[in-house]
Amino acid sequence: MNEATPLLERLTGLRERVARLVEHRSADDPTAGDPMRGLYLPEEAIWRLLSLPPATPDTVDAAYATHAVHAGREADGADGSDGADGSNAAGASHTAGPVGAVDRLQRLAQRLRLSELDTGILLIALAPDLDRTFEALYGYLNDDVSRRRATTGLALDLSGVPAHAAVGRARFHASAPLVTLGLLVVEEPERPFLSRALRVPERVVAHLLGDDTTEAALDGTVRPLPDAGTRALSAAGSDGLVPLLAARLAAGPCTVYLREHREGDGLSCATAALGAAGIGALHLTPGAGDRPQGERPHGDHTPRQDIPYAEVLREARLSGRAVVVTSLPERPQELIRALSASDVTVLLAGTRPYDPHWCDTGAPGGEPLVLDAPRQRAGNLEAWTAALGGSPEAGGGTEPGFDLTPVVAAYRLGHEGISRAARAALDLAAFDGTPLSAAHVRLAARQQSASGLEQHSRRIRPDVTWDDLVLPEKPLAQLHELAVRSRNRERVLGDWRLSAGGGRGRGVLGLFAGGSGTGKTLSAEVVAAELGLDLYVVQLSSIVDKYVGETEKNLERIFTEADRTDAVLLFDEADAVFGKRSEVKDAHDRYANMESAYLLQRLESFDGIALLTTNLRGNIDEAFTRRLDLVIDFPFPDQPQRLALWRHSLVHVPCVDDIDPSACARDFELAGGSIRSAVVTAAYAAAGRGEPVTNADLLAGAQREYRKAGRLVLDDVDW
Repeated sequence: MNEATPLLERLTGLRERVARLVEHRSADDPTAGDPMRGLYLPEEAIWRLLSLPPATPDTVDAAYATHAVHAGREADGADGSDGADGSNAAGASHTAGPVGAVDRLQRLAQRLRLSELDTGILLIALAPDLDRTFEALYGYLNDDVSRRRATTGLALDLSGVPAHAAVGRARFHASAPLVTLGLLVVEEPERPFLSRALRVPERVVAHLLGDDTTEAALDGTVRPLPDAGTRALSAAGSDGLVPLLAARLAAGPCTVYLREHREGDGLSCATAALGAAGIGALHLTPGAGDRPQGERPHGDHTPRQDIPYAEVLREARLSGRAVVVTSLPERPQELIRALSASDVTVLLAGTRPYDPHWCDTGAPGGEPLVLDAPRQRAGNLEAWTAALGGSPEAGGGTEPGFDLTPVVAAYRLGHEGISRAARAALDLAAFDGTPLSAAHVRLAARQQSASGLEQHSRRIRPDVTWDDLVLPEKPLAQLHELAVRSRNRERVLGDWRLSAGGGRGRGVLGLFAGGSGTGKTLSAEVVAAELGLDLYVVQLSSIVDKYVGETEKNLERIFTEADRTDAVLLFDEADAVFGKRSEVKDAHDRYANMESAYLLQRLESFDGIALLTTNLRGNIDEAFTRRLDLVIDFPFPDQPQRLALWRHSLVHVPCVDDIDPSACARDFELAGGSIRSAVVTAAYAAAGRGEPVTNADLLAGAQREYRKAGRLVLDDVDW
């Protein structure tokens, strides 16, 4: 059989349906036999259309039910599908349209404060999109069978307004409510005024028929802002600004600029306030640009050139929602001017201070209300619990099977970030086929902290625990204290108001001082693992620049990214950057001191977690030391600690039964890093022979580390 045969058979069935429809419509059509039918409309045809009963839910259902009988039979014979079901579904949709349209039209008119004349004109222009008979009727009244839409003159006639009345003609002006609100389009401006066609945009028609799908032109630019929910708002609502802003938003449309300390603060505040006020919102990111997110460096807020701001405002008006704008372009004047409207609430969020020149004098939306957005709280336990399904509203009803408080304490994610992280954590747990665990939550939360730190640092995904540290009690206790400070800084410095003021941040700064190989970097990795954060090791070669001012710029980029990222920042060999200031004897000393002065000021406002390591504590400027929360000294290990380090390094290594590293620990004064290197050397030697590690292998490894350090090695050690 030819491959085209099934398609031709379907066309045969369609032809039969068309024939039945022609027969049905021509049964009482006085122009059915007229050879000029379709080229003009005689008066008897118009009266016939006017004599037809109006389209009501009952008549529509009946018509579709009658057609469904024939369509269903044809569909059963053609492809075996249930045509009657499809027709009935279409009929139900068509039925729901007019009923919903009347209610929605009234609500829209009330919300936008349209006059009775404007509402009537909108309905006149809308009629051909809802009932086909109005096409013929309008063609007859327009004295042109091809002009099947209402014209300005026809709308005035049907409204009972004289064509020469200024009040009527003003309804179609470019500044008239229907036009400026995007509800009506006056087409064909080259025609005389009374013959210009009126069209209602498809999105408005769809909304009036009950379809709330966002316009396709806004895809990728605007999306609904998720509702924060009651439980998720409780922590945010504890800040005095949120309830005050919610009350202002509930009072009526306004324009607000939220100044952010950290990117995301404004969106979190806006989400909380809108949720408390019971107002939905659309989220617009004009600075996201045309390129995919991965192809744009962070901080690139080049505005998109194709954002239909008029459609954004129309979408907000149709749904009665506000517009929240983040990622503002470098020059937001055009954006603010385009979104300025007295009937739509617009909330703008940005890190830059507000500039009065951004707003035109006398703009419809007026001067914005400028507020400082409260900082996002770390460890918003109630928001996390709700997002993970700990409340019936979230679709769950069970608390996580582990203590969530220490797991999420270090994450400064807003409501949207928490929602994404929670969904990702649940997906990871489902993928693993296991109950949700702390590891799932931490991995998902780290994925939300994408940053540009990789440009100047090396990321380490921590894979160590406290068991991997062999340290004396004092530095170990201080490391635990460092983790406690990192988890509770919001409560102590924020809620208990123990921040020193003066614009100081809520960061945690620690200095690890000790000889090479004493465990400083490993300790930083353990702290990051305890907090569930990634560790970023700053590469000094990528930030130190010979040109004046460039080093400070590179450092500023790092601190800015660290402020907006949940991560631990590690400055290894920090004395290269945080060294002591010297007496100014030449220009080099002056500029070196400027770098130190910049770092001192920047550490004051830092909000993240930064760790510094140095082999020589005395090289660090005392001014830096004063700003540190903890200074932890890593002593050189004594013999018992060296033995513990040897044994810890051999835990996963196959060894002979009589292995005993006691002699190596006694005779070779090596730090932890050197001991590990010695064990690696011994393991390679044993692997090459295909045998377990022996005492001789350990001795050879220890001797090699001694030689590397330039120390004397006796070849005839008595074992």
